[in-house]
Amino acid sequence: MMNDRFYAERVKEERHDTTLLILFILIVGIGLGTLFSASYYYGGKRFDDPFHFFYRQIAFVGVGVVLAFISSRIPLQGLVHKTPLLLVLTLTLLAATFIPGLKHSIMGANRWLSIGGYTFQPSELAKLTLVIYLSAILSKKGERLDDVVNSIIPPLLVVFLFTALIYLQNDFSTALFVIIVSLLLFFVAGIKFRYFLFLFSMVLPLASMLVLTKEYRVRRVIAFLDPNSDPIGTGYQVIAARHALASGDFWGRGFGMGTEKFGGLPEAHSDFIFAVFAEEMGFVGVVFAVVLFLALAVRGYSLALQYEPSDRFSFMLTLGLTSCLVFQALVNMAVVVGMVPATGLPLPFFSHGGSSMVISLIMAGLLLNLSRNAPASARGEL
Repeated sequence: MMNDRFYAERVKEERHDTTLLILFILIVGIGLGTLFSASYYYGGKRFDDPFHFFYRQIAFVGVGVVLAFISSRIPLQGLVHKTPLLLVLTLTLLAATFIPGLKHSIMGANRWLSIGGYTFQPSELAKLTLVIYLSAILSKKGERLDDVVNSIIPPLLVVFLFTALIYLQNDFSTALFVIIVSLLLFFVAGIKFRYFLFLFSMVLPLASMLVLTKEYRVRRVIAFLDPNSDPIGTGYQVIAARHALASGDFWGRGFGMGTEKFGGLPEAHSDFIFAVFAEEMGFVGVVFAVVLFLALAVRGYSLALQYEPSDRFSFMLTLGLTSCLVFQALVNMAVVVGMVPATGLPLPFFSHGGSSMVISLIMAGLLLNLSRNAPASARGEL
């Protein structure tokens, strides 16, 4: 009898959202294939190794999968208790990007730490940390969110500190993204609409003003409105991306057959990797990729609703993690198709980069963790 009960409890413990797992496997697999196609020419030209970026990405995925497995098993309440430590660690890493000898600059941005020949981008960790922190603190405040001084201002100051440090790294796009996700969590936490409206009305003009403080940001906006105003400068990347989209047509050129990656499209293996995917997979591939991320959104938000209102922390954490992955993907795709100005945000699970890949996989692991603890009706088991 005890063996039967142990077996039943073990089966229950192992259950997870199969739909979410399949979606993550598909997205990561397609991302790796696209990364190889987008990077083999540049890797061979710069490092005399066509597999240079692909092997690195495989290593990043390996590390990320291990951490995703761990994050899918850790007790969520234990995560709440570790939030202060996570905050201090992330803030320390963000501040370390200003220390000579540790900071690593690329194209004028001080977003990376260089330790032992390896680089890490703390702002990627900041996205995860803020989602966990805001979910924990705002769900704990509960009915006391009307107390502006004690319930809203303290977490707002933390968000401001994170945002300021990221912005000072010359990373306006990530700073703005962090603010948007934070505002979403404040909103779903249930703060008064007038408070939310006040915060939003403060962010909009401030963001517009900060855009005007740097010439390259203004140029990006102009290139978005009229790429031909600077066709060999700021507008070059936008024009190349649109050309890749157009040449992909309906069915695409076929895997590995794209031509823009042969020097015509800057950052083809990074921020503009979706242009390579679109050229080779065509309109059909673009729709399929968008559907995958939208399916992730539907699954994630459906899972979040299963926790509402009984478990506010899990509800907000699920919603925040899902939003981080999906919003960033949609913004990156929107940049490539010319719907918004260039941002510098990577495409999750596609763009080359260890920090983005590892943090994205940790988020995936946490979502699977949340799915294991959700009511049975929330699990997409097959």
